[in-house]
Amino acid sequence: MRKNCILAPHNSAMHIVYNFLVHIGAFAVWVLQFFSPKMKVFVRGRKDVFGSLKKEILPKDKTIWMHCASLGEYEQGLPVLKEIRKEFSDHKIVLSFFSPSGYEVKKNTAEADVICYLPLDTTKNARKFVALTHPKMALFVKYEFWPNFLFALKKQDIPVLLISGLFRKNQLFFQPYGSWMRKSLAVFDHFFVQDKRSKELLKSISIKKVTISGDTRFDRVYQQIEQDNTLEFIQDFKQNNICIVAGSTWPEDEDLLVEFINQTSEEIKYIIAPHNIKPHLIQKLKESITKKCVLFSEKERKNLGDYSVFIIDTIGLLTKIYSYADIAYVGGAMGTTGLHNILEPATFGLPIVIGKKINKFPEADALKNRAGLFSISNYKDLEKILNTLIFDTTFREKTGKISSEYVSNNTGATQIILKYLKKYH
Repeated sequence: MRKNCILAPHNSAMHIVYNFLVHIGAFAVWVLQFFSPKMKVFVRGRKDVFGSLKKEILPKDKTIWMHCASLGEYEQGLPVLKEIRKEFSDHKIVLSFFSPSGYEVKKNTAEADVICYLPLDTTKNARKFVALTHPKMALFVKYEFWPNFLFALKKQDIPVLLISGLFRKNQLFFQPYGSWMRKSLAVFDHFFVQDKRSKELLKSISIKKVTISGDTRFDRVYQQIEQDNTLEFIQDFKQNNICIVAGSTWPEDEDLLVEFINQTSEEIKYIIAPHNIKPHLIQKLKESITKKCVLFSEKERKNLGDYSVFIIDTIGLLTKIYSYADIAYVGGAMGTTGLHNILEPATFGLPIVIGKKINKFPEADALKNRAGLFSISNYKDLEKILNTLIFDTTFREKTGKISSEYVSNNTGATQIILKYLKKYH
């Protein structure tokens, strides 16, 4: 068995403390389910994971396991998942999620054979999950380092890989007191990371099996250009006008956008796709807009060309909608929720505007440095850049080209990873 020495943490004091904290956390989540709908989904979704696995995976089945924290990581892992489907066609694909926001959206995806929640990281759960799924290899996307699951995989001599990994200096692994967590990283057979900084951080803790592959999301979004992105109702709405698409917005984004919308020309078309589509929030947003506004849910039998603002109160359409945009605003960076995917609008060659909090998002920083993306801190910033992009066609086209070239120049991570995976065939 490879590197048996790393199994020692099972008997360490830190491992005992960790397991104690996991059980405390599990109890806290169980209590919170009575007060939080999201926590209720989190708890209920895990109730019969093992029963489902017993039914769906036979002892004779060959499997490959991919774990994603949530929906964003799923989109990141999807290009690799598709290639694994082709290369390992005789294997069942097991796809697990930690968050309800990932599982509930993708629980019926055809890209995997078995889709489930990841049980909480107790020693017992980890051993049982690994025994039932008995994967040929396990792939973790970007992050999600659950020690008990990692040690259970290593104990069974199952190869463990990280894809599209991204590390930061302030993470526990790189702190003087993070030695125990560093041992969980040592379980990985190989790391495919997004950038040079991540590789250097891993090297600083003596982890050398690292490849800078880049981010698989570039492959994912680049493929979108080749797909059919037609949405006739969006064309009916936009017609021949300049269109600004605001995707995955939060109230702090919408406050600035609505002020701009209410003060600008009727000739500009606006599409807003909020992150949270609860009816009362959608209604509040609609009522704050003084221009003629229509919701996706009420679009039937209406002449969409008569409206200036289109609010998308459904999910699953945003990527295609970006293909109709001239300018994109991507939400999440004005508050604390975190920036949403900027690569989707970038692949369609759009200049991108975001909020002020772009740390932890290297693709935003990189595109900003190339002048394909603009970070704003307040309404005056937003007004200035949007007016420039609206009225200066040359500037708008130039910055949009920077965005599309940034995506196309950074594709290829999936093939680098697949070349390595073929050794396990």
